[in-house]
Amino acid sequence: MKIHHALLAILTTTVAAFADEKPIFNGKDLEGWEGNLKLWSVQDGAITGKTGSDGDTKIGHNTFLVWKAGTVSDFELTFKYRIEKGNSGMQYRSKVVQEGASGPIVSGYQADFEAGKTYSGILYEERGRGILAKRGEKVKIVTGPDGKRHKVEADGTVGKSDEIQASIKNEEWNDYKIIAKGNHLQHFINGKQTVDVTDEHSGGAKEGVLALQIHAGPPMVVQFKDIILKTDK
Repeated sequence: MKIHHALLAILTTTVAAFADEKPIFNGKDLEGWEGNLKLWSVQDGAITGKTGSDGDTKIGHNTFLVWKAGTVSDFELTFKYRIEKGNSGMQYRSKVVQEGASGPIVSGYQADFEAGKTYSGILYEERGRGILAKRGEKVKIVTGPDGKRHKVEADGTVGKSDEIQASIKNEEWNDYKIIAKGNHLQHFINGKQTVDVTDEHSGGAKEGVLALQIHAGPPMVVQFKDIILKTDK
């Protein structure tokens, strides 16, 4: 059967576009991930993090489950999450700082989400520059007047915070997408863009690890599944 050259080119391009798409969680166990196994497990096909009020599941610091198969630079990452109480997030372009009493301690960019109504979708830098973009904001991060510290400059909006929050399902599964290209960072929840950030400050990382967060505080449950990584490599 003959295939027109133009059609063949389209088909080849489509295949190439997905050539570097891969799941980084197998849906069965924590192969390829590293963290405190008293807190992290796989339940109902999802990576599950649970903390308690005493014993080995009470934590004194934020801790993480780290993907050990490599680092990421430019990428698109999609996953589903569900959370009961507390705060969590997906770390990216991050680094493991040390092994804490409750498990790995990580610093870097975080695509935040929570059981509350304020922080889901924001860009937070764990153990770094703090909140870099609130939900609905488009910002540019530049060097401040002292030549060292960062300054966040408003550069528009991507939506209304309350409307984005209204589309997030409480204690049910939600879809999250992160796109990082150079110094341009974007987050989306359930198809709605939540932040748009251009990080021109010297503190902005261009490469690092992925990791899942359990936040210190009251007992909580967080779950992740269908974690798909796309890269240009």
